[in-house]
Amino acid sequence: MEEMIEYMLRFGNLNKQQIDLIVSKAQPRELKKEDYFSEAGKVPKEVGFVVEGVIRGCYYNNKGDEITRCFISENSLVCDYVNLEANTSSSEYLQAITDCNLIVFSKKDWEELSHIIVGWDNIKNKMVQLCMYQKSRKGPVISQDATTRYLEFMENYPSLVNRIPLAYIASYLGVTQQSLSRIRKNIR
Repeated sequence: MEEMIEYMLRFGNLNKQQIDLIVSKAQPRELKKEDYFSEAGKVPKEVGFVVEGVIRGCYYNNKGDEITRCFISENSLVCDYVNLEANTSSSEYLQAITDCNLIVFSKKDWEELSHIIVGWDNIKNKMVQLCMYQKSRKGPVISQDATTRYLEFMENYPSLVNRIPLAYIASYLGVTQQSLSRIRKNIR
């Protein structure tokens, strides 16, 4: 819980009573590797905070290929926030790619904090903006060559390079696993 509170305090001030209320609404959750936090075709019902582990956002393109869009690791919110707010079905999956420890809020509890804590909306909005930015940014630029995309991935996600399967990195970069293996061999 401490990591989550420290994270929240980066975006605004909370007193002890407010922190205690937030903690009372939070539930610890473990996700095993390959479990889903949210799934395509379902309406997201929760907001999570990653304490430990890595989650990826992925979807299937019109050819049925699985595409990894982003990686979400420690000290970050994880949520399909647009669909949570709109109460609509998600078009992507949020899947654990390592065993994960999360702190989770139900949609009801997350929204209830807005009615009780003065200034919560401001803190929440800043956290959500960062979450959405993290999910949307750092996507590889396909016009770059694959080696450049991999080098940028290593720069953007230095702590993930040796923690997640190469298949997911290759999918994120838009290359085959064989191509990624060649690239890694050539830059060593």
